[in-house]
Amino acid sequence: MMMNSANIILITGASGMIGSALQKRLMKDGYSNLLTPSHSELDLRDVQATASYFNSHKPEYVFHLAARVGGIQANSKYPAQFIYDNTAMQTSVFEAAHKSGVKKLLFPGSACTYPKLAKQPVMESELLTGSVEPTNIAYAVAKINGIIMAQSFAQEYGMSIVIPMLTNTYGVGDSFNTDKSHVIPALMQRFRDAKLSNLPEVVIWGTGKALREFIYVDDVVDAFIFLMQSLESHDIINVGTMQEVSINELAHKIAQIAGYTGKIHFDTEKPDGAPRKILDSNKLFGMGWKPGMKLEEGLRLMYDTHFKVMN
Repeated sequence: MMMNSANIILITGASGMIGSALQKRLMKDGYSNLLTPSHSELDLRDVQATASYFNSHKPEYVFHLAARVGGIQANSKYPAQFIYDNTAMQTSVFEAAHKSGVKKLLFPGSACTYPKLAKQPVMESELLTGSVEPTNIAYAVAKINGIIMAQSFAQEYGMSIVIPMLTNTYGVGDSFNTDKSHVIPALMQRFRDAKLSNLPEVVIWGTGKALREFIYVDDVVDAFIFLMQSLESHDIINVGTMQEVSINELAHKIAQIAGYTGKIHFDTEKPDGAPRKILDSNKLFGMGWKPGMKLEEGLRLMYDTHFKVMN
């Protein structure tokens, strides 16, 4: 089932990092019938409003990217909002998509839904084999609910659904909000502020030993379109780079890009999160897709773009 430029395509969460990059890419590729409602135009937590929107606009393909997201601090501070909002949104969207006859829907899972101590690199078969990282349990449980819900709708109603399991994403358009930012924008902001204020030291949570994998947003968009066009299965599929970096290495890379030359201190009293998390993306790579952006190149592009706009 192939999308074409004449299809009506709905992108929820189009103002977010991935959603805005997807919209830009599709427009560049000649897709003109794009639906990108803002939260003020459509509250996806509202079942009736969502159903009415689908019935009125009749989207044929849906990228359900709207979600409440954030790092360790946000997950710890707003767990009720994370689990309620995400569960409510995906419930409304799946039901409306089913009843309105959507041809195909993409719903991204997340690396955080895999067990904290899963065998590394993490294969798709590891899902639900152990406990998730407790610092983001509300978000992870909502995502797991969404994955099982998506597969259930596919199984019972014959819906065509794609479920990419996404590793940590970064890039232009990421949130630099202190409460919501993930590790890369948080570190960029911290090192820039430290440089401008001539601070002798920057303190970072954890030991710095945790290993992470990061994928640039344009690569994510490319993978999503590739899967929407070529995958006819509701089995989950990992989307990553299979390149990992320690938080310590990452911090020093970002400090160098920001021009910060002070000391970097790791507060070992604070949590690291999962000790290591890298996805086994060989299933996707075997289909003929691989990411193109190198970490250093992506970090510099993200930093320069964001702070150029800010200035």
